[in-house]
Amino acid sequence: MEVIKILNITSFLDANALRLKKNVLCSVKTDKNYNSKEILSIVSEIGRQLKEKDIKKGDRVLIYLNNSPEYLFSLLAIWRIGGVAIPTNIIFTIHELEYIVNDSDSKLIITDENNKDIIKELKIPNYIVPNIEKYRKSEILPVVNTEWDDLCQLQYTSGTTGKPKGSMLTHGNWFTAIHNECDVLTLKQDDIFLGIYPMAHVGISWGISALRAGALYIMMEKYNLNDYLSICEKEKVTVLTGMPPVIHSLTTLNEEQVFKLETVREIICGGGPLHKKIWKEFYEKYQIPVINSYGLSETIVIGTGTVIRPEDYSSADKFESVGHPVCFSQVKIVDEVDSSKNLEKYENGEIALRGPAVAKGYWNMEKETKESFLDDGWFLTGDIGYIDKDNRLFITDRKKDMIVMSGWKIYPTEVEEVLINHPSVKEIAMFSIEDCHKGELPVAAIVWEDKEDNENLINYAKENLARYKVPRKIFSLDELPRVNGWKLLRRELREKFSGN
Repeated sequence: MEVIKILNITSFLDANALRLKKNVLCSVKTDKNYNSKEILSIVSEIGRQLKEKDIKKGDRVLIYLNNSPEYLFSLLAIWRIGGVAIPTNIIFTIHELEYIVNDSDSKLIITDENNKDIIKELKIPNYIVPNIEKYRKSEILPVVNTEWDDLCQLQYTSGTTGKPKGSMLTHGNWFTAIHNECDVLTLKQDDIFLGIYPMAHVGISWGISALRAGALYIMMEKYNLNDYLSICEKEKVTVLTGMPPVIHSLTTLNEEQVFKLETVREIICGGGPLHKKIWKEFYEKYQIPVINSYGLSETIVIGTGTVIRPEDYSSADKFESVGHPVCFSQVKIVDEVDSSKNLEKYENGEIALRGPAVAKGYWNMEKETKESFLDDGWFLTGDIGYIDKDNRLFITDRKKDMIVMSGWKIYPTEVEEVLINHPSVKEIAMFSIEDCHKGELPVAAIVWEDKEDNENLINYAKENLARYKVPRKIFSLDELPRVNGWKLLRRELREKFSGN
């Protein structure tokens, strides 16, 4: 007899509602609090209304909302009724939404009164999220039976290169991710977790993990440094979320501001490389371990990935690594051209991950799926890195960001790690521009601390780098282009300065 393994990821809401009476979610924007039973009730009511809209198991439902409790509750409601959630960013244009709606064959789009006029052009029914406050005591809606491999989400890439790809994430993938994040952060019921990651990004998994652990999840819908610090101080936050620009900002605080983080025991960093200089400065200033993590949309962050943990600091970490694999995960380095060839320690190559949180593949993209998701379970990440003698993973760059000049391979992050140490440099991004003789040339976009210092920086580069790695041109900017202030957009820099 075949045994069906039932798993609906939202069933943790039911368990928490039975045993936890305290508030577990706080919205900074609305200043409203929710306990576990109220969350379950609201999620149940949204799920019930979605079913009344004829949403059935397996149907794709797109979410187009501002960061808010409504966004989170809608996501959980779709999962609860067996639907497939498609989180989208409120900054998406109508054309970007149209592509995702058509590609996914979505049946419904969830939005609100403020955004309903924007989506009129989409030929798809909409559901306007109601006033959730009146549903705090709604009747509980039982979960729809789903299995480990049943889809619960299509996570589309940002579309910064080529067509956006929809990573097919399952209930089992999410189960693994939540388990690993609770484990890595050692989350407990008395923890205060401050989340700043966009709801449309898989980084929301950290917040869901806090809910799963019964900690208080303070939802900061829009990041602002002063508010961030005030919340840390007032609420006595113990676990912080961050990203490289945020951590950089924290290194610049004066002594009167530093104490605002005195209750924080760890801070998460992801979304891009954290430069050694900034990481080291932060740790020396606060003695707060940075949980430097590595994962992707296709792995639900560290559902399958690697991470630096607080205990790593006792072994004199060099502030460069993203650590060891998390529970259930495996990592190896393979040849960039021949993925069947495994590389030795310290050899740069493509990072491959394997584990139960790796997505099933890309929605409606058979070719791309076969290229990245191998038959033996390994996922080719498209990132370049190496493993050291202690089996720690180091990220060198994105495969597509690697610069090849006259056959020489130049890894942007490696160069950035050197040049960020120049006292005049606040932020730096290395990228390539085309050259008819050498193929590509390495150039740099710089945000200066005070004033431009091109000549000095070039001399510094020549003293500390092999000549072929020295930037051939420097472009000064007020800020670097990022997705939601997060992921660096090297492609945008290449397009902006091509021909210069």
